[in-house]
Amino acid sequence: MLWLFRLLFRVFALLPLAVLHWLGGALGWLVWALSPRYRAQFRANVAQAGLPFEVARPAIAEAGRFVAELPKLWLRPASHSCLADVRVEGESHVVEAFARGHGVIFFGPHCGSFELGPQALAELYGPVIAIYRPARKPWLAQFERMARDRPKLTVLPASLSGIRLMHKTLKANQAVAMLTDQVPPQGLGLWAPFFGRPAYTMTLAARLALQSGAALLPVSCERLPRGRGYVLKIWPAVAGLQAPRGKPDLLHAVTLINRAIEAIVLSQPGQYLWAYARYKTPRKEAA
Repeated sequence: MLWLFRLLFRVFALLPLAVLHWLGGALGWLVWALSPRYRAQFRANVAQAGLPFEVARPAIAEAGRFVAELPKLWLRPASHSCLADVRVEGESHVVEAFARGHGVIFFGPHCGSFELGPQALAELYGPVIAIYRPARKPWLAQFERMARDRPKLTVLPASLSGIRLMHKTLKANQAVAMLTDQVPPQGLGLWAPFFGRPAYTMTLAARLALQSGAALLPVSCERLPRGRGYVLKIWPAVAGLQAPRGKPDLLHAVTLINRAIEAIVLSQPGQYLWAYARYKTPRKEAA
């Protein structure tokens, strides 16, 4: 199975980005047409965010474009920079964050090209440690790991050893990256408001920031139309992590992270994965 998957990826990786995005747009609409459950989840999350459906409608095609661009992103030769297709905004926020000397935590939502984001951040500010949840199928998990590892980017599954390495990375005033809007397993999150409704939210980014003093920098990677590239935007650091009384408060910090995610989503509603089951009950996993 792995060899066939890699062969298909190699074939699609040869296509121009504009062609991949055109095919991906068609794929997005095909999934929309064939899955009532997908449509219902999409519409419910858009309504929960208080947005009219028309504003989020472009995200139907964008979800397919995310899938279609993966071959080009994952099989890009290590010697080829991804920055040729990327315009960067907000670099001053990174300079200020590293000047604090406690490391940087880049975080973002399932919005735009969130696979390209860590690659670009690693080239600009690497080395970067990124944490992710491996695919359940072993052959796909192996391919993911091979494709995501880059000269200045190390990807690690969520584990105790990975978290220890992230602590060491921040202590060395380097950077880590993660998606903070994915639902963690039971026991690894808190129920915090997200667009006015409690959502089980990972605490890892908040814990790392509170314990290390690292700066929390929201990041988005917007996909431009017609294959014209991407805009990597670094937002201002999350402020006020300490609770009003000056004491560490995990729920307070997690809530602030969710607010930063909301701001990114509202700025790019046509690129968020609205069908993601953000409000689901967390699954149980072995310790």
